[in-house]
Amino acid sequence: MRRRDFLTFLAGLGTWSFGTHAEQSAIPRVGFLSSLSAPALTGPVAAFRGGLQSVGYTEGKNVEIEFRWADGHYDRLPALAAELVARQVKVIVTVGGDPPAFAAKAASTTIPIVFLVGRDPVELGLVRSLSRPSGNATGINLLITEMESKRIELIEQLAPTSKVLAVFVNPKNADADVQLKAVQSAARTLNERIKIFNVSNEVELENAFADFKKDDIGGFTLVADPFFVNRRDQIISSAAEGRFPGIYFLREFAESGGLVSYGSDLAEAYRQAGVYAGKILSGAKPNDLPVVQPTKFDLVINLKTAKALGINVPASLLAIASRVIE
Repeated sequence: MRRRDFLTFLAGLGTWSFGTHAEQSAIPRVGFLSSLSAPALTGPVAAFRGGLQSVGYTEGKNVEIEFRWADGHYDRLPALAAELVARQVKVIVTVGGDPPAFAAKAASTTIPIVFLVGRDPVELGLVRSLSRPSGNATGINLLITEMESKRIELIEQLAPTSKVLAVFVNPKNADADVQLKAVQSAARTLNERIKIFNVSNEVELENAFADFKKDDIGGFTLVADPFFVNRRDQIISSAAEGRFPGIYFLREFAESGGLVSYGSDLAEAYRQAGVYAGKILSGAKPNDLPVVQPTKFDLVINLKTAKALGINVPASLLAIASRVIE
């Protein structure tokens, strides 16, 4: 071999070795697919990062996170999921209801998925069982739908003289019918009159609050939906302006000035999603990770808001509250 050819061969060998090493040592990517917007999940995302870190993965050091936000537009989810697959992520975490989970499953049958959903994933068809999920998905069931009836009961205690309770439902949510049935069943049990407001954009939200006095609404609740999370400030402001007591499905509403919230511990659920994502990066299979369901629920009462609304919160509720904001 001539000297020039030999040097060329060595240079090529060095390039091949470097490229192979770089490929082998590439930092793994975690996909994060949400139907919500980034500002609405600042705290939960921090908990998610904490979960990853607890099992040895720190963003920017030995793992990258690819975020995709649908900003409340469910129709964007399939394209966003396809983007994550194209980025060759090692696992996809889906949050904000079951539409992101279905979008991820449609985009890939092989990439592991860790979902956060609001109702039974077996019933949804995402997994075969809670203990042995099978397929490429596992995650956390927040039991949000099961909590709809409890929230009706709680707002009835806070507004006992109310003639009609308003219920906000986003008809664009795939779970809207199931959620609505749970609310209607609870209202019948409590002999409570309710009025359904279909709300899927800002104008409909404004119009709903404007109609409250005309419809003799004495209180309201929100059926869990990412749109309402994204419009949290608008909802709390409108409720305060009209002096309407409301109950919410996330503690962040009560902490931001809403009257009361009741639901799963969202930060803990996101932390658990981070733990599962990290375990999958370390070699665990979704089928080895059972679906997690919360055993603890948060009741957060904002006494500042109660005072502003002229509401006396029953001592029985204060006694069982996870947090009382004074």
